[in-house]
Amino acid sequence: MDAYGFLTQTPIAHRGLHGEGIPENSLAAFRAAMEHGYAIETDIRFSADGRLVVFHDDDLLRMTGDERAVSECTTSELKHLRLDGTDEQIPLLSELLKFVGGKVPLLIEIKNMDGVKAKAVAEAAAKALEHYKGEFAVQSFQPFYVKAFKKRRPDVPCGILGTAEKGAAKGFQAFVVKSLPFNFTVKPDFLSYRREDFTRKRVLRFKKTKLAWVVRSERQETEIRNLADNIIFEGYLPPTPRG
Repeated sequence: MDAYGFLTQTPIAHRGLHGEGIPENSLAAFRAAMEHGYAIETDIRFSADGRLVVFHDDDLLRMTGDERAVSECTTSELKHLRLDGTDEQIPLLSELLKFVGGKVPLLIEIKNMDGVKAKAVAEAAAKALEHYKGEFAVQSFQPFYVKAFKKRRPDVPCGILGTAEKGAAKGFQAFVVKSLPFNFTVKPDFLSYRREDFTRKRVLRFKKTKLAWVVRSERQETEIRNLADNIIFEGYLPPTPRG
């Protein structure tokens, strides 16, 4: 399979295969995705001590009950928290990479972080992934992050995330999220766009690989497969290439 193969051939489990007591972005969710042969979509951001951790939200409240921001906590402090009332911890990116070990592909989203320079996050992510042997791709809503990582690792597929959802972002971030002509100056290898917004002309005109997120049922998958090359899904079990 070539570097782009999994982006079109293997359904991608949104934050792992979570649900029914299995929290998102947990090792348990990643284990479940691997057992079904799915690729894994996940999120990374910095802790207070500058390490990359696997977590979606800016703050910890929804998933742990702690009111602090992730960026306010050291990895030691984060490791004392538990995800969604389970025994699962917040993984480090290094732990995720060791756990998956190339068994299934990874789609890694670099979260937009206030005050974090593109070069800094690109260097940290590239260093963490330098010796990883499995298939992976990188994406972000923040085009400067994508551009910086792509410069550091031109061999890795890099994509732009987008949505036309009102209230999804504010100010300049809203501009870069919605303005595909601006984002395309990054020359992304693929585009990940919100399923509900896929009929936008600028999305349909994108000639490279297109991913639709988040697909939550067989009906939604059937509808979007005419427009998207692949899906980022949750809440059901789509078929995999291996059957």
